[in-house]
Amino acid sequence: MSQTVETPEDPILRASQTFGITPEQYMLPARGEIRMVAPDGRLLAPEEQGTGPGHEYPLPARDVLLEAYEKLVVGRRVNDQNSALVRQGRMAVYPSSHGQEACQVAAALCLEEGDWLFPTYRDTVAVMTKGVDPMQVMAIFRGEWHSGYDPYEHRVGIQSTPLTTQLLHAVGVAHAAKLRGEDTVVLAMCGDGATSEGDFHEALNFAAVFKLPVVFFVQNNGYAISVPLSQQSAAPSLAHKAVGYGMAGERVDGNDLVALLATLRRAVDLARSESEPLLVEAHTYRMQAHTNADDATRYRDDAEVQEWIAKDPVTRMRAWLTAEGVLDDAAEQRIAASAEDVATALRDGMNAEVEIDPLELFRHVYTEQTPQLAEQEQFLAAELAREETGQ
Repeated sequence: MSQTVETPEDPILRASQTFGITPEQYMLPARGEIRMVAPDGRLLAPEEQGTGPGHEYPLPARDVLLEAYEKLVVGRRVNDQNSALVRQGRMAVYPSSHGQEACQVAAALCLEEGDWLFPTYRDTVAVMTKGVDPMQVMAIFRGEWHSGYDPYEHRVGIQSTPLTTQLLHAVGVAHAAKLRGEDTVVLAMCGDGATSEGDFHEALNFAAVFKLPVVFFVQNNGYAISVPLSQQSAAPSLAHKAVGYGMAGERVDGNDLVALLATLRRAVDLARSESEPLLVEAHTYRMQAHTNADDATRYRDDAEVQEWIAKDPVTRMRAWLTAEGVLDDAAEQRIAASAEDVATALRDGMNAEVEIDPLELFRHVYTEQTPQLAEQEQFLAAELAREETGQ
């Protein structure tokens, strides 16, 4: 008589049994930082990839990698174009992600069409990769009153300056989707500085208690504006924080697009199949200042920046794809031309003057306008009319 093995109700136990490891081995990050391609473009041997039992990662398909590289090149070109637009006075502010583009491309590409992405203010490349028109993405940085895109159309949360609030929004969407029985995974992005915020604790704790399909993706670029990570946390890594909330954590090289795609895809698949949250920490670096209002030379030196330039995700991915025969000169030229087309359209759009209607201030405050607002709108309309007629 054969015995029936019951499937554990606990998703952590269930997932660990799937990989043939203990719950502790499943929850704790692998022995090293997951990395598949070295900075020089060399594919690393399995024993060099930082993996461990139950933490092995297959190489993504070549067509996926080529698409990801194209998004990476476009993202880099947009970052540089936006930095120029700030200097020209066409954008109010722009938090560049130059150097972090691999994280953002992988975050968007690992999601299915019905999944949600909640970005930070620095994650414009992720928002674009999810399918939002670049002009709509940049509207908020030009100082327009609206976000520029419909979050429901693209399933992308609005980029906003307040730190870490998007994690709570992400958890709320995941909770609602689970209550409705929807097959939805939410990927919530944040930086290392956000892990010091109370909202970070609340979001992770709620997601773990209610077993919500959320992937918390921390882009650790070493600084919370000017505060280094050593003054933010004493944990072995930010990924190790996951176990304290009852979820699995993993560390990955944030400049290795191949490893990012593999790691985040597994995290999304696990969140979907087990209905549980996971935390992924990517170690990366922003090459440029925090924003155009920041002077990065006051808290880091040029030698540190140069060290990270040698780990650039674009040159690393290009070297590996070329060595593998996936990328040739014709494909490289096509991708560069595509990136330039995006930059040109963005430049032309941002240089166009915007027609401003001051009365819009009053139209979207309440569903039904209050008498006070109606009075103020009428007053402003009369003032504008007098200016127009010269009276």
